[in-house]
Amino acid sequence: MQLNRPSHTNTMTSRTSHTFEDPDTQKQIAAEAAVAYVHDGDVIGLGTGSTVKHFLSALKEKVKAGWRIQGVSTSQATSNLAQQFGIPLLTEEKDWVINVAIDGTDQVDPRFNLIKGGGGALLREKIVASAARQFIVIADASKHVPVLGHPMPLPVEVIPFGWPHTAKLIQQLGYRSVLRQRDGRAFLTDSGHYILDVAIDRIDDPALLETTLNTIPGVVDNGLFVGRTSLLILGTPHGVEISSPTTRPSSV
Repeated sequence: MQLNRPSHTNTMTSRTSHTFEDPDTQKQIAAEAAVAYVHDGDVIGLGTGSTVKHFLSALKEKVKAGWRIQGVSTSQATSNLAQQFGIPLLTEEKDWVINVAIDGTDQVDPRFNLIKGGGGALLREKIVASAARQFIVIADASKHVPVLGHPMPLPVEVIPFGWPHTAKLIQQLGYRSVLRQRDGRAFLTDSGHYILDVAIDRIDDPALLETTLNTIPGVVDNGLFVGRTSLLILGTPHGVEISSPTTRPSSV
């Protein structure tokens, strides 16, 4: 997938002379760096989560400067924040042509595979990522792991009907799952589904597991994003590191 490189390299400020130990600051500098890959007139896929909040805040300044961009939101929480920031959104049922999608991740491995869904928006996030010409992942350094899995459970989105049976079928694969709850009730996604958080020590073959889980009746999709990442922008204690499946990491 060809990357839409920044048209002005000086829009990315070097931070290598400082240290950024706080994870939230790392998220912020990664999010700010991602803005350089967005251009006036783009349709942008807007992910969900704490790192994306920083991206939306930075994008707000471009809208104030007169940029004519439109967003495709992956959750109601993101929609609310985008509207607050004056970022116009396309309707959910429109046939979008998305130039670039920007999203966070719960884990990313050295092969750029992801676990997503900690915020409960994995289905819409995967739809938007698949519709985008580029999928850019922004994260703090703690999200980069040698192998996907423990301590992060793998979220699996399931329909409410017969969910205990679906959980039983997942258990037959050798994995224990727990129904995600909030305020004493089953957590409900924006699409009206439940989420099973599946405990897996290590995921050595994410592609195989993603396909296997999605063949189970009742499973809508799961939080493994395999072969979708165009670019990884990582906030680290020493600045921003940018890498892709086809290039070596670089620092800005």
